[in-house]
Amino acid sequence: MDDVEKAILISFDESGAIDSELKSQAVNFCQKIKENPSICSLCIEKLCFCKLVQVQFWCLQALQEVIRVKYGSMSLEEKNFIRKSIFSMTCLECINDKMCAVLDGPALIKNKLSQVLVTLIYFEYPLIWSSVFVDFLPHLSKGAVVIDMFSRILNALDDELVSVDYPRTPEEVAVAARVKDAMRNQCVPQIVRAWYDIVCMYRNSDPETCATVLDCMRRYISWIDIGLIANDAFIPLLFELILVDGLSEQLRAAAAGCVLAVVSKRMDVQSKLSLLKSLQISRVFGLVSDDNDSELVSGIAALITGYAVEVLECSKSVNSEDAKVVSTELLDEVLPTVFYVMQNCEMDAAFSIVQFLSGYVATMKTLSPLQENKMLHISQILEVIHTQIHYDPMYRNNLDILDKIGEEEENRMSEFRKDVFVLLRNVGRVAPEVTRIFIRNSLANAITSSSDKNVEEVEAALSLLYAFGESMSDEAMRVGNGLLSELVTDLLSTRFPCHSNRIVALVCLETIARYMKFIQENVQYIPLLLAAFLDERGIHHPNIYVSRRASYLFMRVVKLLKSKLVPFIETILQSLQDIVARFTSMSFASKETTGSEDGAHIFEAIGLLIGMEDVPLEKQSDYLSSLLTPLCQQVEATLMNSKVLNLEEPTVRIANIQQIIVAINALSKGFSERLVTSSRPAIGHMFKQTLDVLLQILVVFPKVEPLRTKVLSFIHRMVDTLGASVFPYLPKALEQLLAESEPKEMVGFLLLLNQLMCKFSTLVRDILEEVFPTIAGRVFSVIQRVADSSGPETNTEEIRELQELQKTLYTFLHVIATHDLSSIFLSPRSRDYLNSIMQLLLHTSCHHKDITTRKACVQIFVKLIKDWCASPSGEEKVPGFKSFIIDTFATNCCFYSVLDKSFEFGDANTLVLFGEIVLAQKVMYEKFGDDFLVHFVSKGLPSAHCPQNLAEQYCQKLKDSDMKALRSFYQSLIEHLRHQQNGSLVFR
Repeated sequence: MDDVEKAILISFDESGAIDSELKSQAVNFCQKIKENPSICSLCIEKLCFCKLVQVQFWCLQALQEVIRVKYGSMSLEEKNFIRKSIFSMTCLECINDKMCAVLDGPALIKNKLSQVLVTLIYFEYPLIWSSVFVDFLPHLSKGAVVIDMFSRILNALDDELVSVDYPRTPEEVAVAARVKDAMRNQCVPQIVRAWYDIVCMYRNSDPETCATVLDCMRRYISWIDIGLIANDAFIPLLFELILVDGLSEQLRAAAAGCVLAVVSKRMDVQSKLSLLKSLQISRVFGLVSDDNDSELVSGIAALITGYAVEVLECSKSVNSEDAKVVSTELLDEVLPTVFYVMQNCEMDAAFSIVQFLSGYVATMKTLSPLQENKMLHISQILEVIHTQIHYDPMYRNNLDILDKIGEEEENRMSEFRKDVFVLLRNVGRVAPEVTRIFIRNSLANAITSSSDKNVEEVEAALSLLYAFGESMSDEAMRVGNGLLSELVTDLLSTRFPCHSNRIVALVCLETIARYMKFIQENVQYIPLLLAAFLDERGIHHPNIYVSRRASYLFMRVVKLLKSKLVPFIETILQSLQDIVARFTSMSFASKETTGSEDGAHIFEAIGLLIGMEDVPLEKQSDYLSSLLTPLCQQVEATLMNSKVLNLEEPTVRIANIQQIIVAINALSKGFSERLVTSSRPAIGHMFKQTLDVLLQILVVFPKVEPLRTKVLSFIHRMVDTLGASVFPYLPKALEQLLAESEPKEMVGFLLLLNQLMCKFSTLVRDILEEVFPTIAGRVFSVIQRVADSSGPETNTEEIRELQELQKTLYTFLHVIATHDLSSIFLSPRSRDYLNSIMQLLLHTSCHHKDITTRKACVQIFVKLIKDWCASPSGEEKVPGFKSFIIDTFATNCCFYSVLDKSFEFGDANTLVLFGEIVLAQKVMYEKFGDDFLVHFVSKGLPSAHCPQNLAEQYCQKLKDSDMKALRSFYQSLIEHLRHQQNGSLVFR
């Protein structure tokens, strides 16, 4: 063993026994050898004399790399030497009287050798080495070893160059076309003849070699002349191989693959139809009933489904009546076997069951009424759908406890079912009655199925019913019919033995909710509906996920049925007593320390029930009091004892208060402002008392952010519910919320003020005048850090919070300005901040990266100009504001910022901003007259070298009343100035 061989062996070592430095030296040594001018001779010599697999592989790899990289610079002599040597190796020929043993090596060596030869073909065929394939054919008589090598070469040619299954460069596509054209003209018929002779000769003695040859042939059928295969010699041979019992499964499956390639060959529709008919494919139907896991059955299944796809495509494209009849007959012949295959065999990954069946169902949409055989096909399609959507029983426990495996399987099935249920809905439209009967029977069978299959059977049947409901219009569901009534009755009244299973319970509840429109019109089902939701099938289900989902769905049911549930309120409240108590208990809070709102839907449902005016006042008061009083007492007790709590308890108690606030908040959603303020003020009084209690939380726990957030949410709710009667509680609430607020909490505070302004407008002026100076002082001191923050260093949680605060501040200022509250900026305590506000708005209107925010700031300026500035001759309400607008805002925002090339007129949002800027100019002219116009035309426009005639046109357009014309002109003016400046204007 010489140094080269030793280095190669060390470099390939994966045992870990070799020192890493020594291995690195070996790799470097091998790399240097590749740079040796005589590397090709060295590699070929090693291939002839060395039998070490690692050395052979390295040498072949090196040869391939050298040919790829240095082919153009090689001498003619070197190319001839490589060509002759590699070809001799592949054909079992001697090299310098020495028989090369490469073909005795393992598959990876033979595959690598075939890749080297294909690399030569890439550069040399057909212009330099035109006879490579023809020269090879005589050597096939040497037997299986050379036949196998020839197949590997053709396979490598397909993989490395010809196959369209891999991405190719334009150069590779061109070379592939050149190679295929040359092969078609020169040697494909001879190669096909060789394939035929080999299969005939070796079918009994060496089926493995025959299978290899047929697998190779399958790859080439797509681009060679189909007449070479689809003829009276080859097709009978292929079917004979498929149908003869004694042959190996591998060979029979390979023959089926070739027939599938023939079937899939692209050609004109009439020729394809004739070909498909001539195959007499029914001969192979019986083979799929054998062992379903065998290689042969998989191959036959792929052939049958591929054949069916092609027939279906033909049936869509043919024009003549005769051709339509033929395609229909062929389709009718193959479909029963296709349905069997879909339900019983392992499907080829390339075949989409849903896509094929959807295509077939689409052909029936124009057929009315459906023929008997089509009805039968519809039933079989429904069977296939039913089979396909079944969960595998092996995942039953995983799905029930929803561990990681169960979650993955549920997500996979959910994704898969999307397309399947689209197909079901299409089937339901084509044959609604057949579909309903099938689903009814599926449900009936599931109810009586054996316990070991019960979960999956029931879940699948209910899922079908749910999906079918999605295809029904509201009107069809409301009207219903006898069968639908039967289905809903079964759904509501059946207690499945497997109802304790999570997926069964969930799909049952979802399906009931899906058919609510039917129940809405058929109130006799309401008792059954309530039982399904309120007993252990729904809200009282032992699985918490089911219970919570049932709570949410029940809330939706209540929203839909409303007054129809009034006679059942007592029953409902009685059933929910334990759930209500559990949600606001300490034990629940200890498990839900995050203040989760899961489960609060029960309180919303109760609120919707008892908040209706159909409920008598006395009853309503009793119901509400029975809920609010104990909850408020719980909060008061916790607040009273807060000073003596030990260190273990506060977290649980705080979580408990959170749950109570969530519950009360949800409960209040059922009560309208009109009811609690006008028709039944006593109910409003209860909520005021509750608000009073909950505001104490801000005093006792001023720095507990989750509690502050929940209380703030409740105040929002009370603003909507109590209306103006909430005012007496606001000063105290706002004071406490403002006292300890961080930037993140300040966002929530500003949103509350926005809600108050939008709802009550000028009625909240006094409240706002009180809090605005504190807000301004806090906010302006922190948002300076994000004035124009950008870059990765600003992508921190703190900066993101400040950016959110800044965005909310602009909305806050916009709401003030647009709700006739701009006088707040001018109150004695707020005046100190007026300059800061103006500068912030100016900078933002010119430079902020968010166009919508810029637009809001321009709108604020427009409103302030209207509020604070009288007619041109009037007295200044705000000294200095007029000159600030004319000298600074008009020039910087309305001219310079628009002139900047970053202001993109092609963007829709930017065009809206531009419209606001043009409007601002119009308003400035209306309020300031020539004071604005003279300054803008004499100072602003000349700075961009605006021609005098355009300036005069601008003046005229501004004075006219046509806003659209002004906007159009101003845009063309800006574009003209940009082109004139060529982007060289430096903004002031």
